[in-house]
Amino acid sequence: MSAVGRPVLIRGRAARTGLLLPTLAALVLGGCAGGDFGRTRRDFVTDDMHRWIGAEATGSIGLKASAFQLTDQERNMRDMAYPLIEAPHARPAWKSVFGDYQPIAAPWRQQPPFDRTAYGKLLIDEPHRSHSSRYNELIQDVRNDLTMFEPFQFTAARVLELDQKRNASLKYIADLSPGEREDAVARMEENALIVQWVQQCLRRRASSYRWALERLVIMAPDGIAADADRLIGELELQAANLGQSAKPAAPQSGAVVRKG
Repeated sequence: MSAVGRPVLIRGRAARTGLLLPTLAALVLGGCAGGDFGRTRRDFVTDDMHRWIGAEATGSIGLKASAFQLTDQERNMRDMAYPLIEAPHARPAWKSVFGDYQPIAAPWRQQPPFDRTAYGKLLIDEPHRSHSSRYNELIQDVRNDLTMFEPFQFTAARVLELDQKRNASLKYIADLSPGEREDAVARMEENALIVQWVQQCLRRRASSYRWALERLVIMAPDGIAADADRLIGELELQAANLGQSAKPAAPQSGAVVRKG
């Protein structure tokens, strides 16, 4: 059992040391306020911390967000979407508790416009021991995206499948109020737009990675470039297939989910 917090009387030099230790500890731990390895401390993470993604997706094209609470699957989908809609070198966006975490603008109103060269320029300009390490960093970033994408795709497909059932059930619900119908339709639109948002970001990521790979190839040709090219091609394929494997519901109200 730790003695921290117990009232202990300390005299002389030991007293001065006792005063210094908490101060030093506070300074050291203050630099780790974001948790281990830059992650957000669990007490600063809330279940619905990524709920804003749905409101941003719908609001960016002039639609109203749903007032319904998120289902577990919908919440998981938003949590999984966040690291995929960040810029590659921005991960993780919450490096500390003090304001690093910021909402991201949806691609339908994102300013400034997407710059496919930004990732590659940063990769090339950052100090590296060798060009091989740049290739390795690029490959690792693409692999990370592919690894994160797989559970997102599974969860998104499940969410949109349930939305198909939700949509079909609207005409069978007795005494369905206009507000309930509106919120149900809005939630289906939210979910579909989030999937489209991730799809756009994956396409942009793949484009950025390919630009970076092409520059590395002309600067320092290396056989490892073939591995990077194969992984980028896989990411491009996954992005292209996302919309086909998880088609959003067509709301009974006739509302149309607009794609960017």
